[in-house]
Amino acid sequence: DEAFKDAANTLTGEVIIGGQEHFYLENQACIVVPGEYGTCVVHSSTQHTTEVQSLVAEVLGVPFNHVTCICKRMGGGFGGKETQAAQPAMMAAIVARHTGRAARFVYNKDDDMRFTGKRHPFKTLYKVAFDDEGVITGLDLTLHANGGCSTDLTLAIQERAMLHSDNAYFIPNKRIRARAVKTNLPSNTAFRGFGGPQGIAAMEAIIEDVAAHLGLDSLDVRQRNCYGVTDRNTTHYGQLVGNNTLPRLLHEVRAESDYDARREEIARHNKTDKLTLRGLSVVPIKFGISFTRRTLNQANALVNIYVDGSVLVSTGATEMGQGVNTRIRQIVADELGVGYASVRVTETNTDKNNNTSPTAASSGTDLNGNAALVACVAIRERLATIAAKLLHDNAEGLMWEPTAIKFRRGKVWDVRRPSVQVNFQQVVCEAYNQRVSLGERGHYTTPGVDFNRDTGKGHPFYYYTMGVACAEVSIDRFTGELKVPRVDLIMDAGLPINPGIDRGQIIGGFIQGQGWCTTEELKYAPNGTLLSYSPTTYKIPNVSDIPEVFNVRMLTNPDNHMSIKRSKALGEPPLMLGLAVWTAVKDALNQRAGEIVPIQLPATGEAIAMAMAKTTDSSSGRLIPSPGMAGSTRSAAD
Repeated sequence: DEAFKDAANTLTGEVIIGGQEHFYLENQACIVVPGEYGTCVVHSSTQHTTEVQSLVAEVLGVPFNHVTCICKRMGGGFGGKETQAAQPAMMAAIVARHTGRAARFVYNKDDDMRFTGKRHPFKTLYKVAFDDEGVITGLDLTLHANGGCSTDLTLAIQERAMLHSDNAYFIPNKRIRARAVKTNLPSNTAFRGFGGPQGIAAMEAIIEDVAAHLGLDSLDVRQRNCYGVTDRNTTHYGQLVGNNTLPRLLHEVRAESDYDARREEIARHNKTDKLTLRGLSVVPIKFGISFTRRTLNQANALVNIYVDGSVLVSTGATEMGQGVNTRIRQIVADELGVGYASVRVTETNTDKNNNTSPTAASSGTDLNGNAALVACVAIRERLATIAAKLLHDNAEGLMWEPTAIKFRRGKVWDVRRPSVQVNFQQVVCEAYNQRVSLGERGHYTTPGVDFNRDTGKGHPFYYYTMGVACAEVSIDRFTGELKVPRVDLIMDAGLPINPGIDRGQIIGGFIQGQGWCTTEELKYAPNGTLLSYSPTTYKIPNVSDIPEVFNVRMLTNPDNHMSIKRSKALGEPPLMLGLAVWTAVKDALNQRAGEIVPIQLPATGEAIAMAMAKTTDSSSGRLIPSPGMAGSTRSAAD
């Protein structure tokens, strides 16, 4: 309140943020096979095998140990199979119980879109205080989330939206409220980013509005408000922003995208070109990695070595195309010093991995990879003792020293005597002959994660993943059609475990975020019936929507000591960089009008045309109507 009393400038406004359909290519699907004594096996396309197991058991009235849930892999998930995969599994389980026969339940695409929840639409009201340089001194936010017919994960999603509503910026005085709204829609649910995108979208809209109000460049405003490295680096919930690469990312993208020269050229273009309108914007992101529910930050893994030297790994992570099994396979192979081909990651199974957390919150590799690592270290220590005996039986003057034993490329040796080596399989066989265990269960808990909901203070995240994107847009002044000619993106991935997978996650996440911001509009009838329930009416990004020039680079950051192998989680963070396309649209519209122009998210061609129809072209001073609007009068309902 004091910040607003003393403010040189204040603004109020609202940000309308639409939902998003998951559009996984494999719809919700399951098969339930009944067994003896009231048991059953559920093969489910799910991100959370334990939840499917527990809810099927509940609906059948049996203990959890009577239900086994197996997930081989999914044809996409994006959060839509975290809780909602349980519904078809429960229905199929009831049929299997009453018929005594296997039951299969699969939604078709139209029904899947009608029945399942989406990303939560948000309506955010803001009041912001700032000085003449655009430095924000106070921010008051109220976040309204459309939860649908039940809360499901709405409260947790709103919590993450509140925690991410600062995004990359230090704001000394902040008040945030969140309200869940009940509506006559299917219960909205988890979606890649889990509330973070909605919180960040509101913050980035505010930055653009502040810049437009003051007539400043929005990138300058972002850099002035950015979290610092040695000061101005504590969040509104009291967590220190460690290993902060945000200032560096903003500086490097400004240089690599030739931002300042392009900004001048775009300004000239918009004053002279009557056909197209261009915009340019940079969006940084700071995304917290961990479940905000402390209990979920744990995982277990089972690692078994067979006498032929092959390795089988089972974890609670579910594979949905994001490459978690590949990463875990690499981690295990590296830790045991065997070839990648010697390791197999088996399907996720509640018989082998109990009480698992969902594969969500970008934490699949961090949690389950670490659990597998714990198991591998324990096995390797036992094998090192066996190897020391094998290697030193005929050695003179060498004492057993398991810490000197190295495992690499299928060979085992003592660093003090590298010329003498034995095969990994020999060591394994000798361990078996000596009745040494060749299997281990690993359990991992994320350290230092603790958030007090009563005080709103604490450390909800283990570390942050950061990135930045500079997007340029071109808008048809008559139709509102949007094109994205160029994007420059830099992602702080730490030291990637698998650069190819990480690059795929970055590009795929960005394009999915761009779709949410531009083309993916959910349309409902007044009674809640979804109208855009197929690819003909709901427009996910096409290959033609990929930026013609798309520069993607990973920042080299070996200083990330928090996560496994110094890598950083990349499942969700890249999606939020797609917001740069939306803020570039805001920039173009604000330039044209010479004032703040509200624009919804997604900024569809229709929404852009309507926004231009309601504002004046500042270069000509004329009101420019959109097609079909000239000389007509329409009601707000129209």
